[in-house]
Amino acid sequence: MHLSSIQVFLALDFNSKMMKILRTILLLALMIGCQSTPQQKQEVTYDPLITSMYTADPSAHVFDGALYIYPSHDIDGGVPEDDLGSHFAMRDYHVLKMNADETAQDMGKALDLDDIPWAKKQLWAPDIAEKNGTYYFYFPAKDADEIFRIGVATGSTPEGPFTAEESPIAGAVSIDPAVFKDSDGSYYMYFGGIWGGQLQRWESGSYVAEDRYPAADEVAIAPKVAKMSEDMLQFETAVQDIQLLDAEGNPILAGDNERRFFEAAWVHQYNGKYYFSYSTGDTHNIAYAIGDSPLGPFTYQGVILKPVLGWTNHHSIVEYEGAWYLYFHDSSLSKGVTHLRSIKRAKLEYLPDGRIQTIDALVEVAP
Repeated sequence: MHLSSIQVFLALDFNSKMMKILRTILLLALMIGCQSTPQQKQEVTYDPLITSMYTADPSAHVFDGALYIYPSHDIDGGVPEDDLGSHFAMRDYHVLKMNADETAQDMGKALDLDDIPWAKKQLWAPDIAEKNGTYYFYFPAKDADEIFRIGVATGSTPEGPFTAEESPIAGAVSIDPAVFKDSDGSYYMYFGGIWGGQLQRWESGSYVAEDRYPAADEVAIAPKVAKMSEDMLQFETAVQDIQLLDAEGNPILAGDNERRFFEAAWVHQYNGKYYFSYSTGDTHNIAYAIGDSPLGPFTYQGVILKPVLGWTNHHSIVEYEGAWYLYFHDSSLSKGVTHLRSIKRAKLEYLPDGRIQTIDALVEVAP
């Protein structure tokens, strides 16, 4: 008899003495069976790449034959946790370099909040690009009015230090800049994040102080993209939306929390296709979509990385020495503290049709 059948049987109203006895026996058997069923627990996989400090939002790049990681630097700033991410109170950036033993080496501080003329607080997820021997380090921060904007700093080596420009990039708002170099030598910046990232406050074209979200049956707030100028310090084109579509060609809706964009845009190219990957935020997936142009549209394909230990999920994808890797973070080093994270990496595998094999870094194991 199946469990559902037993539950129905036990719910019946029996009057005979024999049936009452049988009902009691079945109830005891059910209780024993439930107690003997092994209780599953979750276990993290993959080791932190660095344990001397807390790191998150890893942006991985290959420069001069070496693999560098540009993470945010988590600290315990004593700020209460809220939905706006106020407890993510990072104040500087460090550069990491991968070692041959699959660990990362801290190459020192690359940029400090005190050295950014326009920034007030919260140095969140950065990215970097190289052009003609100069390294351009892009980062978000809140200005004096506590509005997230995106700035740039320059350096002569991939390890920094970097010198910040006096002002943020015009038109670059919200968070999570990711700069992609196309095969024709053009550079594009992708950016944006809802909730604490404030992207929802820019949908009218200018900043509004209150949050405005579309209804569940309306098109979701879109990530943004713009082509970089020749000097890599400004936008050459107007900011435009990235279209994320389902398999039928319909825009993904705001109520589709399993697939809609939340934050953490990243773009890479594989076999002539453009892969736009991102975090779904409150459903904690790293999802991806594929398109034929760096400007989109992109068609949703699935999940690259399932939810990890901790609330946030943020990643980068890079090819190094003939293999592809996914860099990500979780909260395993701090034993689950949301804002104290550690970066990790996993081998990325492509399926024959170009889709990506889903990775699970938090697996169910028997006790």
